Amino acid sequence: MSILSVAAFVLVWFIAAHVAQSRLLPGPVEVLNYVIEESLHGDLIFQLGITLWRVIAAFVVAMAIGSIIGLLMGELPAVNRVLDPWLIVLLNLPALVIIILAYVWFGLNEAAAIGAVALNKIPNVIVTLREGARALDPGLDEMARAYRLTPWSKFRNVTLPQLQPYFATASRTGSRLFWKIVLVVELLGRPNGVGFELHLNFQLFNVTAILGYTLAFVAVMLTIEYLLVQPLERYTTRWRNKPV
Repeated sequence: MSILSVAAFVLVWFIAAHVAQSRLLPGPVEVLNYVIEESLHGDLIFQLGITLWRVIAAFVVAMAIGSIIGLLMGELPAVNRVLDPWLIVLLNLPALVIIILAYVWFGLNEAAAIGAVALNKIPNVIVTLREGARALDPGLDEMARAYRLTPWSKFRNVTLPQLQPYFATASRTGSRLFWKIVLVVELLGRPNGVGFELHLNFQLFNVTAILGYTLAFVAVMLTIEYLLVQPLERYTTRWRNKPV
């Protein structure tokens, strides 16, 4: 069914381009040829790699910091009371404002770009993991104390399995958000990456290049989704349900 849906989209695209007969709407064959040519002789692979590196770096930073703060806020009411106003501010602060301020305060550099992307996602991770910490079963905690489990054994076999759905939710929603914000970061202040290329080709009115980079970008996202994210979710679900 998914293949038929994609085929229908390509067919509609082909017909629309044939009817329009305009350089502003190139057909799928022309765009595919551009992707192949740029992959073999151009910078497309390099630009995709740069964007992917920024996504991964920001993802790791956001998940690490957001998870720690979220668990602390969920477990310690005093910490939650202190940090909750700041969390509300960050949740409602537009991503564009954070990106601009990061570039103004820290310069047009890689650290500012990755930090701005991570900061946009950290509040969402905090909220998700805070709810996970609050939902921990106190009965299982008592069982761990009764069996005198070590802190690491308790975390691995009791706490972590309960938090796994919350980690999965935070990472899954985050992976999609990171791609979009990284493109804005690259468009505004980086000299490379897919966002930079989209901005450059927009100035040149090169719609074929814009669609080509978009097509390659979506292909990478789908590859990560089907070959990495979904298998990892199935594995962690089986691990979570296995006996202690």
